[in-house]
Amino acid sequence: GPVAETFRVIRGVVTEEYVRSTQGVFQFDLSGDGGGTWYIDLKTKGGSTGFGKPPVAADVVMSMSSADFVKMFT
Repeated sequence: GPVAETFRVIRGVVTEEYVRSTQGVFQFDLSGDGGGTWYIDLKTKGGSTGFGKPPVAADVVMSMSSADFVKMFT
C-alpha cells in the first residue's frame, strides 16, 4: 500500500550523513488503510525504517491518519 511504499522510498534515501546530523527516532502511529506503528530510526548506525516499534526508544511519536502521513512525505 501507499504507507509501505512511502517507507520503502524513505529507506532508500537514508544515509549515514542523515543519521549523523539528525540523531532522532521517529515513531508514527497511523490510523486507516496501511496503518499501525511504523518508525524511522535516524539514530542507530546506518539508520532504518520499518513496521512495528523502533529498535530503540522513540524521541518523537506522531499520531495521524495514514493518508495524512503519505501527504506529508509526498
